[in-house]
Amino acid sequence: MQGVAKEVLSAEERLVINRAIAEHKGRPGELLGILETVQAANAHKYLSMTALRYIAEEAGIAPAQICSAATFYALFNLEPQGDNLISVCRGTACHTRGTRELLERLCLDLGLSNRSKGKKSEKAAHTTADNRFTVRTVACFGQCALAPVVEVNHHILGHVNERTLLREVQALSGGRG
Repeated sequence: MQGVAKEVLSAEERLVINRAIAEHKGRPGELLGILETVQAANAHKYLSMTALRYIAEEAGIAPAQICSAATFYALFNLEPQGDNLISVCRGTACHTRGTRELLERLCLDLGLSNRSKGKKSEKAAHTTADNRFTVRTVACFGQCALAPVVEVNHHILGHVNERTLLREVQALSGGRG
């Protein structure tokens, strides 16, 4: 099985990984730094299983340790992400102020209503068929005074209602963002 990942990845992907390994080698948090760099370089902001295998081969890190880190931290994605990321807070303050309904409406508007059912994992993310949007939930943004909170492309929005969220999605759908 050794070397299979090398044959599947493009030369550019291997170069990115090799540079990330060299950059982070011997530093505290080496593995997390490598994974973060590799994911950021991916067009769809995710870590493929092939990339994870190659990292293990080249960095000499046990595959189980790599998979453990990639699945533990919410920062890492193991599936391709959409062009726009919408994260809905599921913390207590946001929940009591309606993020469950916001999430349901958002998924319905984006055609994700059927995908929402059945995926109960904390890292569950749903991407539209056209790869324009990925919708996910997060445990808490720590912005309880602004509840309900939604993050759109790394910008925190507070006191969000359905109309505000719909306006954001429409702006992104129209090419802005």
